[in-house]
Amino acid sequence: MRILLCSERYAPSVGGVQEVLRQLAERLVRRGHEVTVATSKLNARHFSDLNGVRLKEFRVSGNWVRGMVGEVEEYRRFIVEGSHDVILIKAAQQWTFDALWPVLPAIKAGKVFIPCGFSRLYEPEFAEYFRQLPSVLRHFDHLIFYTSDYRDINFAKRHGCRNYSIIPNGASEEEFARDRDPSFRARHDIGSDDLLILSVGSLCEEKGHLDTMEAFLSMDLGSMPSTLMLNCKDWENEEGSPSSMSVWQRYADYGRMVLQLSAHFDSYDVIKHVAHGLLNRVGIRRSHCTAIRPSYKDRIAQTADRIRRQGTSKHVLITDLDRSEVIQAFLNADLYVCASHIEYSPLVLFEAAAAGTPFLSVPVGNAEEIARWTGAGVICPARKDERGYTMPNPSHLAEHMTDLAKDRNTLRRMGAAGRTKWRERFTWDHIVEQYERILVNVSRDLCKA
Repeated sequence: MRILLCSERYAPSVGGVQEVLRQLAERLVRRGHEVTVATSKLNARHFSDLNGVRLKEFRVSGNWVRGMVGEVEEYRRFIVEGSHDVILIKAAQQWTFDALWPVLPAIKAGKVFIPCGFSRLYEPEFAEYFRQLPSVLRHFDHLIFYTSDYRDINFAKRHGCRNYSIIPNGASEEEFARDRDPSFRARHDIGSDDLLILSVGSLCEEKGHLDTMEAFLSMDLGSMPSTLMLNCKDWENEEGSPSSMSVWQRYADYGRMVLQLSAHFDSYDVIKHVAHGLLNRVGIRRSHCTAIRPSYKDRIAQTADRIRRQGTSKHVLITDLDRSEVIQAFLNADLYVCASHIEYSPLVLFEAAAAGTPFLSVPVGNAEEIARWTGAGVICPARKDERGYTMPNPSHLAEHMTDLAKDRNTLRRMGAAGRTKWRERFTWDHIVEQYERILVNVSRDLCKA
């Protein structure tokens, strides 16, 4: 079967969306299918074939709301005139999905869509987008959701979409069915008896790194030695970021420039209001406006310095490890902490379970469901703002982290339960089999019609 996967980002770009799609693409190739991925052009990508997966790059950026620029028409022609049996598009609110709205009726291949959470559903600038989306979804033969109760699946149900499946995320048995490397801690100057707390994610505010650090800072651990390891990828410096070529980026540049100037004139509240309006027009939240305060990296570094100067047996490591070392970090950690402000179905929680590492998460995405599925997680309550963002309370997070840290038996029990459930239900072999069944059925039904 000839399968086309469409995603804004793909390897060597790193992230949860990219990892899921890579696992899916490469395993479908191993199962005998011809797989192509349509994605953004990256100058750092020096290959057109990766592990049997063909890549078709397009210089396109943006989305329906911000505007799309680049080879939009070339992409549409590639899809409409292609000879693929079935097309799977991953994620709304990005160009590989949004650019196809006008040509969906002309696409002859079977069409499957993974909405990926609708993170912008409550954003005012996306109101018209979601008003039109129900009619767009009806052009798809099948929808795939990661959870049974979240904003994307509930939106689809409200608008009469019935042809869907729920397939969870997972973790690779090739990566996690391995032994813990006992030299990992020594390589990173982590004490063999330290409580090792891990958090992994892109270096952006939504991943909650500062909330995790503030919680760690206020944990009451007595003389217990402990290390917080934050493994961060700086997505803002990555080529092909969603707004890197967008015409709306000009507004962001103007907004930041005005903010920078207004920072020197506290009475210029009107100017600041206009600047934030420009930034909101391109979907940049007020919390992202770093022109009037230290950069996020600087704030991370400052908080790390506060932890070091606390005079306790706490240590903090900020790393950017390669993938093999990230796996060992999961395998060696005592507790994984997720304090993200926005997620869909956090891949890291499945990876923690696969490593036999218990996790503590705020109620973001379907973290509560993953905790039930795996038996490996505890949920720390946190409020949500009017746009659906989870707002962790570092004090509450610290209390939960401290309670778990002092109960090693519970940590071991949760870790063992998670690893068992992962082997039973959440390896990529189990998951890709479900995807393959849907793609084959969609293609077969189209042929019968």
